[in-house]
Order: sequence, then C-alpha cells, then structure tokens
Amino acid sequence: MILSKQHLILNSKNSQLLSFLYKRRSAMSTSGVNKIFENSLKLPSLPVPTLTQTIDKYIKTVTPFLTESELKNTSRLLNEFSSAGGLGEKLQKLLVERAQNRENWLEEWWLNTSYLEYRDPVVIFSSPGLVFPFEEFKYEIDRLKYTAKLILAAVQYYLNIWNDKLPVDKMGKDPLDMNQYKKIFGTCRIPKPHRDTLEFNPNSKHIIIVKNNNYYRLDVLNETGDTPSLHELINQLTVIAEDSVDSSSPIGVLTADNRDNWSRAYEELIKDPTNEASVREIQNSLFLVALDKPMPVENDSRRSMASKQFIHGGGSKGNSANRWFDKTVQFIIGEDGTVGLTYEHSPSEGQPIAAMTDFLIDHIRNANASNLQATLKTAPKKLHFNINDAIQRYIQTANANIDKLASNLDMDSFQFTSFGKEFVKSQKLSPDSFIQIAMQYAFYRIHKTPGAHYESAATRKYIHGRTETIRSCSIESIAFSKTMLDSNKSVHDKITALREAIQSHKKYSIEAVNGFGVDRHLLGLKLIALENNVQLPELFEDKAYKLSGRMRISTSQVATKCDGFMCYAPLTPDGYGCCYNPRPCDINFGVSAFADHPDTSAKRFREALEDSLRDMRDVLVAGQPAKL
Repeated sequence: MILSKQHLILNSKNSQLLSFLYKRRSAMSTSGVNKIFENSLKLPSLPVPTLTQTIDKYIKTVTPFLTESELKNTSRLLNEFSSAGGLGEKLQKLLVERAQNRENWLEEWWLNTSYLEYRDPVVIFSSPGLVFPFEEFKYEIDRLKYTAKLILAAVQYYLNIWNDKLPVDKMGKDPLDMNQYKKIFGTCRIPKPHRDTLEFNPNSKHIIIVKNNNYYRLDVLNETGDTPSLHELINQLTVIAEDSVDSSSPIGVLTADNRDNWSRAYEELIKDPTNEASVREIQNSLFLVALDKPMPVENDSRRSMASKQFIHGGGSKGNSANRWFDKTVQFIIGEDGTVGLTYEHSPSEGQPIAAMTDFLIDHIRNANASNLQATLKTAPKKLHFNINDAIQRYIQTANANIDKLASNLDMDSFQFTSFGKEFVKSQKLSPDSFIQIAMQYAFYRIHKTPGAHYESAATRKYIHGRTETIRSCSIESIAFSKTMLDSNKSVHDKITALREAIQSHKKYSIEAVNGFGVDRHLLGLKLIALENNVQLPELFEDKAYKLSGRMRISTSQVATKCDGFMCYAPLTPDGYGCCYNPRPCDINFGVSAFADHPDTSAKRFREALEDSLRDMRDVLVAGQPAKL
C-alpha cells in the first residue's frame, strides 16, 4: 500500500545511485569479502607470528590460572608441539602457505567462525548497542524533527564514505584499513542453516522506518544525488507516525531468535511473494530507523535503561519486534529522548561506528543536516506481511526466547566523574592500560581469583584487519591486585606494582595491534588442522587453553567525543561485559552481567570498579613528592 496523504506518490522507478558513486565502487556479491574493496592504501597483509613468539607469550598469559603441576604439564605439551619436525611445525608451514595466497589469512575464517556460523541470537550474544547523548522531546513533532536531522546526517555520512571524503584513520603515523566504513550502510545478514551470509547493497537509495512493528520504505536519494529537504522528510515521518498508531504483527522479533530458528522461519516467510518483496526492501535498505514506544518500567538508571533498549529492545512487551536485527545499522529514537543505535557486528568493529556517531551528533547540533540540497520529493510505502499459522508459531517461540534473554541481562551503565584520561596522562601512564588494570583489580577484589580478560585490539594496520585479543590478565595484574589488598604493603610497593602491571599491559597491547597476540595465531593453527584433516594438537584440550580462553571479563574501548558509550553482554554466564569511553575529565562505562548467575552482579562490579579507580588515583597522588 502506498500512503496517499497529501496525494504523495512514490516514484517506484528502479534507478541507480549517483554515477560518481557508482564509478567508485567495486562489484559486490553475497559470498566472500576478500575482493570487495581495493587496497587503495597499499596496506601490508596480516603477519603470521612464529611458533616461538606465540608459545613464549602464551605460557606467560596462562600462568595466573594454573597450579605448579598444571603449568609443568602445559610446558611439556608446548615443547612437544613446537619440537623440530613436530605437529606444530607442520601446521605452521600450512598456515604460512595460506597467508601467502591471501590478502588476509584470517579474514574469511574470522568472519565465519566468530559470526556467520555462530548460532546463538545476535541479540545479547553479538550485537552491541551505542547510547547517544540524551534528548528531550516535549512533543512527538520534536522527535520527528530530530529523526529527520539524524537521517539526513546519516545519508551525508554515507555519501562522504563513498565519495572518499572521510579522513583516513591512523594509529600514530600508520594509516588504517578503511573498508569497514564501506560496510556500514546497505549491508544485511541473511539467515541460513549452519552458516549465514552477508549481502552488500551499496547502490541502495532508500531506508526503512519502523514504528509499532509497521515497516515503511522511504527514498532518501535519487539517481542524481538529490535528498529530501528537512521539511519534506518531517512531513513524511509525520505521515508514517499517523499511519502506524496501531501495532502490527511482531514480525521483526524473528530476527532476534536463534539463527537456526530464524533461518527456518525465514524460509517459510519468503514463500509468500508479498513477504519476500517486503523482506527484500528491508534487506536492501541503507539503514533502518526505529521509532520506539516507552520501554517496560524497571528500576534502572536512564543510562542502564537506554543500554537495554539498544541491546535488546525490552522484550516482547517492549520494542524487540520494532527492529530488524540483521541490518548492520539500526538507529533508535525513543519517545523519552533515549537515542542511539544497535548494530549487527559481523561487518564492522565498534570504532568506525563510534566515529560515525560523532559525525552525526555534530552534524545535528550544528544544523548542517538542514542545509543539505533538497529537491527530492518522496513518499513512504508501507510494507506488508502475510502471517500464516506456521509463522505465528515461530513468532510465539521468538517472543518467549527474547523475553528470557532480556530479563536476564543485568546492566549498570554509568559515568565515572572522579577523573578522566587527562589525570592518567599527567602521571605519564596509558589511560587504556590504567582502566584495564582497574578492571583486573575490581574483578580480583570481588572474586579473589584471576579473571581471564578479553580486550579488543584493532589490527587495521593490515588490509581487511579486524581484531586481536589483548589478554589483560597477567602475572603483573594479579600481583598488583594482591598488593593493593595487602594492608602491609607501602605506597611505594603499590605504585611499583601498578606501574609494572600497566607496562605489561601496554607491551601486550602494542604487540596485539601489530598482529602478534596469541589468540588469532592459535585459532589459525587449529583451523588449518581441521581444514587439512590433521589431528588437533593436545594443547587445545589442555586446562590452560580452556581457562585462559574463557573470558570472564569482556572489554573494549570505544571512544566518542560526545557523551556516548557502547554496551554489550558478557561472554560467559559468570562474567562481565565492560565497554568504556575515556574522555578528558570523565569515563563512560557500560557494565553488564547475567542476572541468573549467583556470582555476578553489574552493580557490584560497578562499585568495585569505581573503588579500584579511586584507589589507584589515591595511591599515585600519595606517592607524589610534596610541593614546597
């Protein structure tokens, strides 16, 4: 149905996007990503560490988790694995050969094993949320005006990406791979049995608006690059808002379910030509915009409630169906002024999304969005779905499953205001390492045991680089935690232990961003063995491998200049998620745990983390020489 208010007619001509964009794009397909984008920066390929480099580093990282006898056994296994003519040498040779024939030896493996073959729902288990600075919408028209500005700003960012107007990200003097930016818009994950696929639609010119589970196509570009005016876009959003007062069938909740459940429902859904056409409109869109109703009332802070809204939507009684979780980017605008996004993780890491966020917020606040050229007349087109009994059963199952997941996510997102990264820099310390060691200290003071600790390190110095693991739990971090909790230790002892822990973390971080961590290399050796029908080395069944890889603390620095932060769920049932944004005078945190586990609590971790950060500051201040 094409909405008829104001006698608007949707131009259904299937035109191409602007020619100057079209010429810049490589051909895209639904399978494989190795050759999608040119290596215009002439970046090197991801290196393969030597066996010695990885094993020497690995034995240090597993030491905190093992008894003396367990450590001896692990050392024996590693010596056997790396001996001359042994299995490790054979697998290393195969891995090096693979690397010589690919731009990035890990890329396809990582995409498949970490994302597309992963069968748990993307909601909670994979897709993060990003909370924007809060807004105040007194009336619905205020929300629609903000939404229109956000849409136009996002379209401008899309044009900037494809017109090579983004500044190249750098790490020091090294340029970073920019291909993840080109996968933000127009990309969609497609459910399949056993392994999903990614579909890229860079020539798309429409977006999807969803309100009360009603989906609408809205054109935002034509073949000559015209966009709607701000006034025009507000009018069309008003049309949609008035047409979507009543809720439709919660078809979107299917995308929140287990991937195999969703793939079966998907095949049933698209048997109907009307459904298939509607699904294709959603999948082909540049991005989705969700106009959310209020979240179910909980005893949460505004930041924590927003975190839940952008991670899962609040379940079947909230906004979990007012989504299409397979879309890479979904902007979410709540009635109460909570604004942000959720993104499907497989095409991109968090930092490109954060960089986009700063652009959007700046664009909106400086009213640049209203200055875009505007000659495109557009009209929303409602998308229809026919729901048979089989689809209804899938919806009921998905509703029950998302309600369980949503009720189990415990969030305590907060702004730490005692100090920010400028204080840490004044002590000639790395802010990131300082925060990471504070998390180690917080975990240890709660649980009195080492916590395996994942931090994401970007490997974008290399073509198609994604991440390496920084193993933040170290011999030095545990020694520091014990020193801080020992009342017999002096201020000097504590400062010395703190600096040693931070230096150890910083050293590992530098190695990881250069491709010389241990986790991706070990994964490569494991996968090359499976690919060549070689017996898996015993080290992959060793206690050291299992304990050190069971990341009870999952963390990432995702920095925005604006007052925003990213948030996600823990990696383990008895773990914590902790994403953070260090700003000059404060630090934003998104802390999560699972409510059904008796050993963890987001509030308890938050309190321990705040205490740890202040303890570390106080020790540094106490150790400074008195000024005359």
